[in-house]
Amino acid sequence: MRDDLVRRIVIVGGGTAGWMAAAALARLLGRMPGLSIDLVESDAIGTVGVGEATIPHIVLFNQMVGIDEAAFVRETNATYKLGIEFVDWRRIGTRYVHPFGVYGLDMLGVEFHHFWLKARALGDTTPLDAYSIGITAGKRGRFAHPRPDQPNSPLAKLGYAFQFDAGLYAAFLRRLAEGLGVHRTEGRITQVLQEGEDGHVRAVRLESGAEIEGDLFLDCSGFQGLLIEGAMGATFNDWSHWLPCDRAVAVPCALGGDRVPLTRATARAAGWQWRIPLQHRIGNGYVYASDYLSEDEAIATLLAHLDGPALAEPRPLRFRAGHRDRAWIGNVVALGLAGGFLEPLESTSIHLIQSGIARLMALFPTRGFDAVEIDRFNCDTAQEYVDIRDFLILHYKATERDDSAFWRRCRDLDPPEGLREKLAMFGRNGRIFRKQEELFPEASWLAVMNGQGVVPQGYHPVADLLSDAETLERLKHIAQVIDETADAMPLQDDYLRQIGCAQPPLRQAS
Repeated sequence: MRDDLVRRIVIVGGGTAGWMAAAALARLLGRMPGLSIDLVESDAIGTVGVGEATIPHIVLFNQMVGIDEAAFVRETNATYKLGIEFVDWRRIGTRYVHPFGVYGLDMLGVEFHHFWLKARALGDTTPLDAYSIGITAGKRGRFAHPRPDQPNSPLAKLGYAFQFDAGLYAAFLRRLAEGLGVHRTEGRITQVLQEGEDGHVRAVRLESGAEIEGDLFLDCSGFQGLLIEGAMGATFNDWSHWLPCDRAVAVPCALGGDRVPLTRATARAAGWQWRIPLQHRIGNGYVYASDYLSEDEAIATLLAHLDGPALAEPRPLRFRAGHRDRAWIGNVVALGLAGGFLEPLESTSIHLIQSGIARLMALFPTRGFDAVEIDRFNCDTAQEYVDIRDFLILHYKATERDDSAFWRRCRDLDPPEGLREKLAMFGRNGRIFRKQEELFPEASWLAVMNGQGVVPQGYHPVADLLSDAETLERLKHIAQVIDETADAMPLQDDYLRQIGCAQPPLRQAS
């Protein structure tokens, strides 16, 4: 056995990031002889908790750490999620859904949407949404799990995620992690102790005077970046010139309105409002640019657009879009908000924690902390932020809105090179170009580009290998099968009751 193994892992900070890391490391590394995992957090320090909506990758994470899905849904007051609905983004009065899963089915070796574009050129007005089981079912408030055992059913490629109480999820993961041997220490960190020779963190000192030593430290301390910035000196790549929203106000409200399995993002005069329906309440927030709106105005707008009475005072948040120049320095790895922040427009906050953990596991170090492997971690992390950033900018750039100074700025901004190339490729013949490791698949780019009004001039020439009549007939059949399948799915509320979710909920929010 190697004699340079990491024996002591210290996680600084709890919340979603800290307890996701603790549960994953305990599950995957717990059998390593002599390994200890310590998590240090202070009850006096709150968590941001903006990550209540997720994308389908969370299903894989939960499975990896051994979570029973039905128990998780009950314990976190979760609801299912089939996509994100965008209201008033292209222009006021429009709406579209970015679904999980695919549109239609590919034919003749090219993507389905080229045949849809051909049908549009022939005068067919059937919207793209009609070819998505996620959108059709989501709008009707219906849900069922994917059925990969039925390859000819639209359910075979249905994607889904969750909307849940982030505080309850962290508590759920804490119980799991502690059951796997993770040790939690309560206390506020007052000093970070470093080695003189290489600057590695040796220990953290608490208010009590206790010191917790480690070989590898995970910084889950949130925006503060206590270790990665405070001790290791990481700098911040600021993307405010592309993503000018730098504030948010958040408030829960009582249940009201619809309960469809969709997160909703409604464009406002200086940003956008999220709506996340859970079993016991609705999470709401207004993400806005402080250059164009005051906090009082943001709060007033948010409170005026709730589906039920507010359950707490609105909570303000401040942030910058961007990421640390290096997420791993020496023996410190930053996860979650300690590594960077991108507004939760596409529900990527929790995914970035998850992908950071997966990347760490793939490159898990010895006490030698190989520089080549650390560089690979940092390069891949930075690229993931860039890819998500460009997808978020698309929502702002591709707009017809000119009703406020904020939207005029967004419409007129010069996009990053990668996004500029994607817009040009799609605008010509509907081609979606993406690198293999990008988070968002072709269907995601198609949903947002089409929803935001980016109209291709043509389509893939292979689509013309089908006659006009056969093209229209095939598309009509696909839409009909999706419509019938969605109607046969149970309502989400019935599905939740089937797995034991009670009303009132089993556990109140913390």
